[in-house]
Amino acid sequence: MSKAEELFHTIASELQGVTEGKMFDALCTKTPNGKASTMFWKEYMIFKLPQDDEKEAMKLAGAKLFDPSGMNRSMKGWVQLSDKHSSNGSHWL
Repeated sequence: MSKAEELFHTIASELQGVTEGKMFDALCTKTPNGKASTMFWKEYMIFKLPQDDEKEAMKLAGAKLFDPSGMNRSMKGWVQLSDKHSSNGSHWL
């Protein structure tokens, strides 16, 4: 298991009322209403963020909008970060 995947499981286990699931065949956390809030995808952490937090996250080096298709169709509000930003991660959960 990679460092990024271990980080995902650590974050998921610390959140109240959240369960682990799958989205786009990737590990994700789901809120009680069944909506995904974070994902572990190809060694990245993906966060669903409100607009103000998205702007803040995008200031981090290497941050980018999540584009699972790779065809310049990023998902609004979803930010992709590497595990080197793990100290920032819990702020957005």
